[in-house]
Amino acid sequence: MWRHPFWVQQANDDLDAYCAFVREQTDLRLGIEADFVPGAEERLASLLDARDFDYVVGSVHFLSDGAVDMDDYSVWKTAADPEEVWERYFQTLGQAAASGLFDVLAHPDLVKVWGAQRPRPRGDLRRFYELALEGIAASGIAVEVSTAGLRKRAGEIYPAPAFLEMCLQAGAPVALSSDAHRPEDVGADYDRALELLGRAGVGELCVFDRRRRRMAAIAGAAAEAQPSRRAAHAPRPAGAGDQAGARSR
Repeated sequence: MWRHPFWVQQANDDLDAYCAFVREQTDLRLGIEADFVPGAEERLASLLDARDFDYVVGSVHFLSDGAVDMDDYSVWKTAADPEEVWERYFQTLGQAAASGLFDVLAHPDLVKVWGAQRPRPRGDLRRFYELALEGIAASGIAVEVSTAGLRKRAGEIYPAPAFLEMCLQAGAPVALSSDAHRPEDVGADYDRALELLGRAGVGELCVFDRRRRRMAAIAGAAAEAQPSRRAAHAPRPAGAGDQAGARSR
């Protein structure tokens, strides 16, 4: 998909073996997280369309060659100031949403991942969130509420309450995720996520089957997101690892 050094080093799992494992040896939904790479939309569409995923999660981890959330290849080393990084990030997030490639927009304000280790722009951050809203509203993509930020330096759920409110006002439905990279983190801090959603007036979550979305009441949808005993104890190939499918770049 992309010849960035990180991808060359890390993107070496057999995607078809992963898909076969999930379908044949578990009762998990088959999902994948895919980075949005401007200019690679057709290649990504071909890769996704050739497989029967239940859902595709789109994310932004790179701005050109610079990584938002890694010290290696860090965009923060070359950016003039945090305003530049945040502006580019949310512009790219809007492009990802508008591309039509994805069912869910992952950790929508990942740019805050470093917490106090990377300065945030001053003032009202909604001016940055607005840069992504047109793409979110036009595409109808679901916005992920992810508890992963609580396990990062940010110490916050993704997205921030103000950004979530803006997405809801734009008509975006919500998907819930723990973005677990370890079995013990599956479903972590869902109580806090559900509290946030309750305050925001959200009563339904997205559930996917063969890339068809339906809305389910929060109690039922959250239960569906938990892995079965069979899935939790199944042997897993490299690269398979979230509550409902792979979350790989």
